[in-house]
Amino acid sequence: DVAVVADEQTGGRGRLDREWIAPSGGVWLSIVTRPNLPPARAPLCTLAAAVATADACREADVDAHIKWPNDVLVGGTDAAADAGRGGRKVAGVLTEMEGEADRISWLVVGVGVNANVDPELLPADAAALCAERGDEVDRRRFAATVLERFWELVGSPDRMDGILPAWRERASTLGRRVRVDTADGPVAGTAVDVEPPGALVIDTGDAERRVHAGDCEHLRDADG
Repeated sequence: DVAVVADEQTGGRGRLDREWIAPSGGVWLSIVTRPNLPPARAPLCTLAAAVATADACREADVDAHIKWPNDVLVGGTDAAADAGRGGRKVAGVLTEMEGEADRISWLVVGVGVNANVDPELLPADAAALCAERGDEVDRRRFAATVLERFWELVGSPDRMDGILPAWRERASTLGRRVRVDTADGPVAGTAVDVEPPGALVIDTGDAERRVHAGDCEHLRDADG
């Protein structure tokens, strides 16, 4: 297993190959591992990295929470007080893998954190940890915390049973009205749970839908 940390990325990418702004001052971390897992359980590694990143933010005195499946946000936990925006993104997780039907050959978990990044360089819906806490983050310590917590969760298959409970405790998505844009169209309703290996359960009012991938938006109560 190998972890690589960069001060800056010139070609950072996010979900769906979107551009990810990764200037100097951030924590740009890639974890390369060969877990003894079937590919179907790979999404649990993404959730574990989100938990680890949220915990590192909290250790740095920034009250962070998770939006399904892999965004770490600040603010927006009170929909009424925050005008339903759902928070600003301080970090994201992206996982790539190669494998066979029953075995992962390799897995790369990428974690990008706006740690000591100039907020002026970020989009309006993003935030920097240094601005949230009022001074710079010890990036070396932050990365070490992410790695330590990640391996606590995924270090062995039996430990992975703790990933979903830990994710639920840190998630701001559950209990909120959401809309998820999926390949088969949007799904809107109340997010009620997350099930193995990371599917979001949405009560649409007519039925419960399980969404395995898509862009999730936190809605105001009046939104549809």
